Amino acid sequence: MGATLNAVRRGHKPRKPFFAEWTEQAADKNSAIHKPILESKNRGYGQGNMLTLPNILTLSRIVALPLLAFLLWWPRWEFGYGLAFGLYCLMGITDYFDGYLARSSGTVSKLGVFLDPIADKIMVATVILVLTAQGILTGPYVGDMHVIAGLIILVREIAVSGLREFLGGLQVSVPVSRLAKWKTTFQMISLGALVLGAAMPWWNVDLGALEVNVPHTVGLTTLWGAAVLTLITGWDYLRVGLKHMD
Repeated sequence: MGATLNAVRRGHKPRKPFFAEWTEQAADKNSAIHKPILESKNRGYGQGNMLTLPNILTLSRIVALPLLAFLLWWPRWEFGYGLAFGLYCLMGITDYFDGYLARSSGTVSKLGVFLDPIADKIMVATVILVLTAQGILTGPYVGDMHVIAGLIILVREIAVSGLREFLGGLQVSVPVSRLAKWKTTFQMISLGALVLGAAMPWWNVDLGALEVNVPHTVGLTTLWGAAVLTLITGWDYLRVGLKHMD
């Protein structure tokens, strides 16, 4: 009180208590304390945007993974593999539309940016591991050697994820290349065809001394194509990372 009276006598305006200043700033929407909130809302990162339709579609892929693994667990259950193929296609459709809807509606959120690549990688890893465990990744002449193609894809996904995390700490972004998108396309086609082949074991063609299942053969062929593209794109990402590891 004495300090306030002395300030008034000297002609200085007494300083308001901290709580009173903060209350006035909170009432003023143009004050500095509102800027972070307004900026986050303008980017679509507000808490109210977490349960947007794109995020719900992304979360639905993750929630559906146990069901997909369950349907793939019995390789001789043709009806189950048919249901798994339909579910896999539906998950692939949501993978396309969640990103498209988020960009077109301006509702790109941090949750979606975080979950979308994770959902994709978990789905791919789940299908590859279950198909390997049930002996689906086998073929004529080379037998189980097709598992190597699946292993290459899994190793690359883990390595690139770690590399992106490392570069993210250095504020370095690695954009997805066109070749990487082709890799993803081959990968999705191959896994879907392998599931369809187990659902339709009667869809065979006679190649003389060899009878092959059409979708299964397409799946194994495109799986190796995805593995080759995986190595090429993985090396591209690694070259970028090595420049920042000095």
